[in-house]
Amino acid sequence: MNMQRLILSATLAAAGAGFVSSAAAQAAEQFFPQLTYRTGAYAAYGIPWSNGKVDYIKMINARDGGVNGVKLTFEECETAYATDRGVECYERLKTRPGVAVVEPLATGITFALTEKAPVDKIPLMTQGYGLSFSQDGSAFQWNFPFLGSYWTGADILIQHIGKQAGGLDKLKGKKIAYVYHDSPFGKDAIPLMEKRAQMHGFTLQLMPVTAPGVEQKSTWLQVRQNRPDYVVLYGWGVMNTTALKEAQATGFPREKMYSIWWGGTEPAVRDVGAGAKGFNALSLYSHGTSSKVMQDILKHVHDAKQGTGARNEVGEVLYVHGVITQMLAIEAVRVAQEKFGKGKVMTGEQVRWGMENLKLDANRLKELGFEGVMQPLATSCANHMGSSSARVYAWDGKDWKYTSDWYQADKSVIDPLVKEHGDKYLAEKKISRRTDCK
Repeated sequence: MNMQRLILSATLAAAGAGFVSSAAAQAAEQFFPQLTYRTGAYAAYGIPWSNGKVDYIKMINARDGGVNGVKLTFEECETAYATDRGVECYERLKTRPGVAVVEPLATGITFALTEKAPVDKIPLMTQGYGLSFSQDGSAFQWNFPFLGSYWTGADILIQHIGKQAGGLDKLKGKKIAYVYHDSPFGKDAIPLMEKRAQMHGFTLQLMPVTAPGVEQKSTWLQVRQNRPDYVVLYGWGVMNTTALKEAQATGFPREKMYSIWWGGTEPAVRDVGAGAKGFNALSLYSHGTSSKVMQDILKHVHDAKQGTGARNEVGEVLYVHGVITQMLAIEAVRVAQEKFGKGKVMTGEQVRWGMENLKLDANRLKELGFEGVMQPLATSCANHMGSSSARVYAWDGKDWKYTSDWYQADKSVIDPLVKEHGDKYLAEKKISRRTDCK
């Protein structure tokens, strides 16, 4: 009997030790929720974007063993780009231990989560999308629209169109049609477009397209009738491809079409081919597989048969976007660890501090393997964007070719709008600005 009790005690102790070990292992993991859309009308965009994010996590774990010994974990939750499903995914995953930051992966979901983030103390990262005026960290502590917004994109597009016309003053009397996704995404850029129209004297023609954008014949009938000098396209997924096909059918010159970065992707032009030749789009970074980071992903992930998607999608535009997004989130964790403790799992508040103190200069980007991929980025308490530069490339029928140097969004145009819309938002929500941002 005594022997049986000893065996039972030893067994329970071992089980207890195993439980403690498991809990300790779980506590040593930084968790990244992945809100994805691998189904629905926008899957062609959501899949490579998410694959880039997940492959980067896998690469950091395989190559570096995580961040200072802290393993990186993730779990996907399918939103199908729907706002309600995105909120459900957020609510389910936010309670997981080690949540660092959430990327909504959709502007509508971002709008819905903006009020939840301050309560849950989980930062929202929206690289190149989201709420444009949330770049102001004194008003939006928890939103981080890294690299650019729909306002910076629209501003740079108008700068470029003006340059092509011989100067911004030459836009006076011109007509610019704004063909946009009729959702929070497409509507977001309207204040900036209206401001630029007022400044330069061009007529802005607003042409919303009902999501998902597969039916645009009435829109392009308007284009044919109104005869704009230029079309600015803010489309997503199949809407971009459809717009290019309709432009071809109606005879509108593709070289007079200019898109936000979402039009400058392989899925947008793949099914149009030579019919999209001359089409212009913004680019936030360089794509391809020549960079060290892409080579490391191929080596440590795909060569190890751990790739999330097909090997040949590595280096595509949206895949690179996902890689950069995940790198910024992981670097925020790394920076936070420098202040709050190396080898420790960071809280949402600590990661927010890291996101406000990112300093990715040319040397650091080279160390990370991103040399030649993206422009340097530096954030602060007040500046949650870090960088607002982009350049233009054009589709030559087979590939994207750069046609401009880097532009910077004009702060004298954007900052007053950020202040105006930020003040309005804070007043509506009865929120005060932070006093610790200098």
